[in-house]
Amino acid sequence: MAMATGGKGGVKNDINVTPLVDVVLVLLIIFMVVTPMLQRGKDVQLPQASASDEEGEKADPLILSITAEKETYVESDQMMNETELLGRLQTEIAQDARKRLLLKGDASLAYGDVRKVMKVARDAGAKGVALGVEVKK
Repeated sequence: MAMATGGKGGVKNDINVTPLVDVVLVLLIIFMVVTPMLQRGKDVQLPQASASDEEGEKADPLILSITAEKETYVESDQMMNETELLGRLQTEIAQDARKRLLLKGDASLAYGDVRKVMKVARDAGAKGVALGVEVKK
């Protein structure tokens, strides 16, 4: 019984790229699936502005969204009427009086539609409401 030891070529020192590509593709798929879930609130087409307020970006705001169909959402929960919205906002503000509110209104809405929600937020005890805009490039 002869035993083969060593070999003509010696140790192969090339990097095997196939497992690396497999891992990178799995990570890519994971990021593609998870990224859409990171958006908070409802998806709306924001109006454009020339400047934005960057100072308040540190605190985690409560997201209010008004869609083009004039449906109001708190985070991703739809509010059926102003009374329900007022109750939800009062509950959120009671938990944290310094809670920031970020209002994302669709660009197709009239000013009065957005103003109604701002008035409800004021009535709920909010100190102020920040408006979400898309910065012009």
